[in-house]
Amino acid sequence: MLEYKENIKLSGIMNQYQVPAINVSRLRQLWNVVEQTQANLLLNLNDGDLVKQILQQISYRETLSNEETDKLSMYIHSRTSLIRDLVQEREA
Repeated sequence: MLEYKENIKLSGIMNQYQVPAINVSRLRQLWNVVEQTQANLLLNLNDGDLVKQILQQISYRETLSNEETDKLSMYIHSRTSLIRDLVQEREA
């Protein structure tokens, strides 16, 4: 019984960090935007502005529904460290 309760606690913790499912073509579009956006621009933005900038670039290419915007926003927020690491590596 203790093991079962522990698994419930752990799964609750995991759920806090899960992001919603995003369609593959949208993910490709997002990472293309990251690659194509000037590195110094992305590196100089705080996390909130970084998310806004990327969402804005995606929405210039294609209209996003409110649901897609929310999902992408959560996904980008969860990946800001990775985005910064990739951009810094690109700069080097």
